[in-house]
Amino acid sequence: MKREDIEKIAYSSNDVFPLREDLYKAVELTPIDTVKVVIIGQDPYHGIGQANGLAFSVNKGIKIPPSLRNIYKELEDDLGIETPKHGDLTEWAKQGVLLLNSVLSVQKDTPGSHRALGWEEYTDSEIKKLSLQKENLVFILWGKYAQQKKELIDEKKHLLIVSPHPSPFSARRGFFGSKPFSRTNTYLREHSIPPINWTLST
Repeated sequence: MKREDIEKIAYSSNDVFPLREDLYKAVELTPIDTVKVVIIGQDPYHGIGQANGLAFSVNKGIKIPPSLRNIYKELEDDLGIETPKHGDLTEWAKQGVLLLNSVLSVQKDTPGSHRALGWEEYTDSEIKKLSLQKENLVFILWGKYAQQKKELIDEKKHLLIVSPHPSPFSARRGFFGSKPFSRTNTYLREHSIPPINWTLST
C-alpha cells in the first residue's frame, strides 16, 4: 500500500496523533543525506498534545514522558549533561539523529492501534535504504520491538547499539549504564564524522 493511502486511512477518524502536518517530521528534519544516527521507536505517544512526529520527543511545555526521562538520566550518567527542562528533541534531529517511529500514527489513548495499517512497510523500507545507501551510521535499538529491525541493517557497514527499552519497566535491566551517547560519538569520530552535541538548549 502506498504511503498516501495509509495516511488517508489513518486520519479518516478523529483524535489521531500526531497532527497530520507533523506526520513525516522525522524524515523532513533529518533527510537521508544528513543522517548519522537512527533511533527507532515503536509508535507515537497516544496522549493529547504529546506526539510531535519525532520518536521519544514531545513539544516544549508538555510533561516529559517516563521513557524520555530515563533517556535523559542515562544521558547525564553517560556524558554529564544536565537533564533538560523540556522534551523537544528537534535539535538532535537537525544534527542528523533520525528519530523514527516504526508506526507513524496512533489513535488517542490506544497504543498500538495503527500497527496493522501498513506503516511498518514504509518505515522498514526507509531503514533498508539507509543501510544500503549510507556507511558508518549508528543504529540505536532500544527494546525488543526495535531490535526486530536488525535484519534490515548491514552490521558490517554500521554500528548497532542494542539494549533494553528506556521505559520504567525495563530500564534497569540494562538500559541504564549502556552508554549509547558516548559510544555513538566515539564511533562517529573514529570514522571522521562530526559527533552529535547531545546537549539541548533550554
